[in-house]
Amino acid sequence: MDILLKLDNISKSFPGVLALQGIHLEIARGEIHALLGENGAGKSTLMKILCGIHQPDSGAIVIDGQPRKFSNYHDAVAAGIGIVFQEFSLIPYLNAVENIFLGRELRTRIGTRDRVAMRRAASAIFAQLKVTIDLARPVCELSVAEQQFVEIGKALSLNARILILDEPTATLTPAEAEHLFVIMRELKQQGVAMIFISHHLDEIFAVCDRITVLRDGQYVGMTEVLDTSVGRLVEMMVGRKIENSFPPKPAPNPEAQVVLEVEALQLHKHTPLNRFVLHAGEILGFAGLVGSGRTETALAMLSASSAYIRQVKVRGVTTKFSDPADALAAGIGILPESRKTEGLITDFSIKDNISLNNLDKYRAARFFIDAGSEAKATAEIMKRVGVKAPSMHTQVAMLSGGNQQKVVIARWLNHHATILIFDEPTRGIDVGAKAEIYLLMRELTERGYSIIMISSELPEIVGMCDRVAVFRQGRIEATLSGAQIEPNQIMTYATAGHQETLDEPA
Repeated sequence: MDILLKLDNISKSFPGVLALQGIHLEIARGEIHALLGENGAGKSTLMKILCGIHQPDSGAIVIDGQPRKFSNYHDAVAAGIGIVFQEFSLIPYLNAVENIFLGRELRTRIGTRDRVAMRRAASAIFAQLKVTIDLARPVCELSVAEQQFVEIGKALSLNARILILDEPTATLTPAEAEHLFVIMRELKQQGVAMIFISHHLDEIFAVCDRITVLRDGQYVGMTEVLDTSVGRLVEMMVGRKIENSFPPKPAPNPEAQVVLEVEALQLHKHTPLNRFVLHAGEILGFAGLVGSGRTETALAMLSASSAYIRQVKVRGVTTKFSDPADALAAGIGILPESRKTEGLITDFSIKDNISLNNLDKYRAARFFIDAGSEAKATAEIMKRVGVKAPSMHTQVAMLSGGNQQKVVIARWLNHHATILIFDEPTRGIDVGAKAEIYLLMRELTERGYSIIMISSELPEIVGMCDRVAVFRQGRIEATLSGAQIEPNQIMTYATAGHQETLDEPA
């Protein structure tokens, strides 16, 4: 095997934290190598060391048999290393060409920017990727998938021989992800080595050659994809077997109270009219392809976006929401799809995020907060939802994705919301944390909370939901329950629609 890159016995400490200890990783030329581990396992730290952002305390980076030391990111780029970060590093109001050559613009003989040469080079890169990008549009006007390909193009423009892809499919549709895999296979044929980080194990088996697993900052092992299984990988990542990620579903309760009834919801004058109900102690799934109207329906119901017709009852009382604050006052909270930008203030502490929207609860006088009462309530709610952190004063940005999601849940429970909307609740969360979120959701419904779960992942829709509303082109095509909740049935309605409704909401 022609080994292009080798990381040997890499260790790294930060004040009070041993982030990496004795990590080994080797990548062959033209190999797609998966790097797996739970959030907090050390994957990002290891990649930042490889990219020169951090320096290791000990160990060696070897490329083409030669030891290398990267003092900064530019040293790594010069050695042929490119990275596509999970969080895009694009300038939103520049176009694709300007982003690709930012800081290293091609110049004419008289020193001006050579826009023609840069455009020609960018066009060649996208032709290599077999994607069509409008080179004149600002990237903020491009789709998420197009932005992802701009990021990849930017890395390839650096003549990267080693390409790091950090959760590249997290925001892509299945079709877009498959197109990315086609590109990865073509790059592999060209001899580019890739490190692929993903929490979706099916993607690992679809596109990767070998897998290295980290746990708690330590090297667990390396295996060939053909020689392992999903169960074995999960056990390597979390240190234990997860027999079933999904807790048992309770028996249907025909006497359950209707806590939310959407009698009519129409987003625009000429769009479909939808209706649905949510019962106490129930998880109602919103399934469908990306763009089918699931999130738009939930936001319009809360008056977070406009609606042509909106008729909503909460616990039998007709309610007119003028904005999401009215919905919150009625006991409805939402965990948005983008928790970092819409659900949390990551520079704030856990305590401040949980208290957000609810400071009146701790008001001791007109202008003062009872800090003791706030701290006591925060500690109780953190314990209740299982937030793992050194203290309530820990900055939310320092938490794993799973713990960040729990902080959002804790905020709404602290606000006494009893109807919760979970939008893509496990996106970007590792398998161990997913199981904890699923268990927490089921524990909440057992205590009488009601949940609407919007998810693009069929296994969690099938495994978690008591009923499923399937969306297609803005319309609820069917509401499934019991044995009807199975992948083929859901995908049939999501892609082809139906002739008559299977289960009208009661």
